[in-house]
Amino acid sequence: MSYTVTVVFGGNREYEFALHASEVAGTTKDQARNWLTQEFEELECTPSNPMGKVLVLDMILSVAKYGGESRFEQGSEWAKKFALMSAAALDRQAMRVDVAAFVVG
Repeated sequence: MSYTVTVVFGGNREYEFALHASEVAGTTKDQARNWLTQEFEELECTPSNPMGKVLVLDMILSVAKYGGESRFEQGSEWAKKFALMSAAALDRQAMRVDVAAFVVG
């Protein structure tokens, strides 16, 4: 079983990351959420919910957005870790993080 995370910044600007099931299985949902929370804070992301509650989907989208397209374009270690943590947080074999439309599908 494998996992695929695609991060989209609009148009044809899509970056796909393939992960082995063993990589994802080795990361707990708590570890993934903690990493996303840390990145959310370090990148100084703005919560999309005015009440201040930040859902995991919002964190994934905001971290991708504030992390910037260049990290994904270069296929950096950070981008690979983002893909791993996103897959582990949601436990989805295929996911599409559409930053432009602010949707995870």
